[in-house]
Amino acid sequence: MLQCKLQVLLVDFLKQENAVSHHTWEFQTSSPVFRRGQVFHLRLVLNQPLQSYHELKLEFSTGPNPSIAKHTLVVLDPRTPSDHYNWQATLQNESGKEVTVAVTSTPNAILGKYQLHVKTGKHILKSEENILYLLFNPWCKEDTVFMPDEDERKEYILNDTGCHYVGVARSIKYKPWNFGQFEKNVLDCCISLLTESSLKPTDRRDPVLVCRAMSAMMSSEKGQGVLIGNWTGDYQGGTAPYKWTGSAPILQQYYSTKQAVRFGQCWVFAGILTTVLRALGIPARSVTAFDSAHDTEKNLTVDTYVNENGEKITNMSRDSVWNFHVWTDAWMKRPDLPKGYDGWQAVDATPQERSQGVFCCGPSPLTAIRKGDIFIVYDTRFVFSEVNGDRLIWLVKMVNGQEELHIISMETTSIGKNISTKAVGQDRRRDITYEYKYPEGSSEERQVMDHAFLLLSSEREHRRPVKENFLHMSVQSDDVLLGNPVNFTVILKRKTAALQNVNISGSFELQLYTGKKVAKLCDLNKTSQIQGQVSEVTLTLDSKTYINSLAILDDEPVIRGFIIAEIVESKEIMASEVFTSFQYPEFSIELPNTGRVGQLLVCNCIFRNTLAIPLTDVKFSLESLGISSLQTSDHGTVQPGETIQSQIKCTPIKTGPKKFIVKLSSKQVKEINAQKIVLITK
Repeated sequence: MLQCKLQVLLVDFLKQENAVSHHTWEFQTSSPVFRRGQVFHLRLVLNQPLQSYHELKLEFSTGPNPSIAKHTLVVLDPRTPSDHYNWQATLQNESGKEVTVAVTSTPNAILGKYQLHVKTGKHILKSEENILYLLFNPWCKEDTVFMPDEDERKEYILNDTGCHYVGVARSIKYKPWNFGQFEKNVLDCCISLLTESSLKPTDRRDPVLVCRAMSAMMSSEKGQGVLIGNWTGDYQGGTAPYKWTGSAPILQQYYSTKQAVRFGQCWVFAGILTTVLRALGIPARSVTAFDSAHDTEKNLTVDTYVNENGEKITNMSRDSVWNFHVWTDAWMKRPDLPKGYDGWQAVDATPQERSQGVFCCGPSPLTAIRKGDIFIVYDTRFVFSEVNGDRLIWLVKMVNGQEELHIISMETTSIGKNISTKAVGQDRRRDITYEYKYPEGSSEERQVMDHAFLLLSSEREHRRPVKENFLHMSVQSDDVLLGNPVNFTVILKRKTAALQNVNISGSFELQLYTGKKVAKLCDLNKTSQIQGQVSEVTLTLDSKTYINSLAILDDEPVIRGFIIAEIVESKEIMASEVFTSFQYPEFSIELPNTGRVGQLLVCNCIFRNTLAIPLTDVKFSLESLGISSLQTSDHGTVQPGETIQSQIKCTPIKTGPKKFIVKLSSKQVKEINAQKIVLITK
């Protein structure tokens, strides 16, 4: 009797029960999504019942020219057990011409896009529909990204909203951010980035190499990469970085156009990298360090040169201190390193310095940073300096036509303050400075610095200047309502309480958060008599000196003051730097607690301009992962004391608790945020 050849007519990926626990069903993509080490099921529709003599094989392939030797081709026979270290396939059910097969990938399988072919003898069922995505699995103990705590998995893998922290160290501001890793085309973009990167297919099983490659792919270089960085203040031809409120629009635009998106700064780079890592299955969190150093000379010190007026000499000051810098921490084991370096790793997508010829940074173990093990890969020396470098301030004086350099301040506690991330399961800031370094001023912290210098084979060239009488100087300034004068209080501590004269010189400028000067504001000088061991002298900056400069700045402004104090009688000099950001009036929003998919939702916004200046080009905008697109309303100019009301209407398209972010912006006030969570039901 002539036997009819077995053929597969249809392959279905069945909905998985454990997809709910692993949350792969949330991804808005046409391809089924699974995590490695997780079982999934296939339904095969055959042209006849399966017999013992029939050949039936499943072939999963990824990357170009797949082969078994390279682990990019997996061939499974559901009726023949595989060894423990390979993918597994077993027949689960046979019912007439339908067969159900359970497939389990290995916990170290290659990440990415797989094509499934079903082979029966010489017949192979090939279909573009038989595509699946395979991700890392933080629920699997054998996976190197395993995270044991369920609440942390919810936060660092599943939470699609969150925030960054920005501002200055003593005035930290909350900036809402929609990560949106489950949004349409976001995972497709992430899988595409794996292919576009320099990773070999076998490298994609290692989260260390994947993190490093994704750090590089976030910034555009030579026509490749997601986002173009811009710190000039001129954003024509693109979007000003402060206007972004989420990652999804950036990744979606890049995926559809394959052209780099314009423009981003550090929190935008950190936002999209955090989204990409969460989408791929690597636990990730956004981290901000305040007073973060950029040590270009890689000598663990940050050198600032100023003239006798306190003005920074830019051609000498190659190092810089950013008011804040945002990057990403990723969670993984580090089998490539000695024991003790598992856990959180710093990964930075902002293109600052090249690492092995490419703009990328990390992953660097937080344990190594804390211990000062600066040669542990990757880029630990650079990250260490960002959070724990010493700062030297040099006074450049002209003496007989020659430049003379004098150290007037050596600061060992000014770099890397208030390192912050969002708390697990809560909308509040969590300080994680202790995860990066020992307490400032402690013996352990100084021992770590000594250890790091020893690893550099370098002794500290400079010591703190010895003062006969001058013990300490600091400058305080409270954040000020925009349009009001700014008071700077200079606090001087001396050994003596005797009456002395002090010359105070202050140089003030408007700058970006990176320390880049935008406009010189003024110089203030004052001579005062001081008495007592602790004295205070106040300098006042009139609002007229900065108001007109705000119009030229399409960024959040910061006032930098550099103050030099000289005791007339002893000629002793000390210096200190201070940063002041502006406070803005709040606005109120009225949103219902619940809404329904497809039914109109109305947001009422009420704002009173309590500032002393008019605000121009005022806009309200509303964004949420629960609606289809950004909604805006324009209001022109709002005079001092004027109150405006606005209604923004939107239609929810997704169920669940959705965070609605409302933003007010203008030429003078770049952004004020309000938010509310609304439960959307069917």
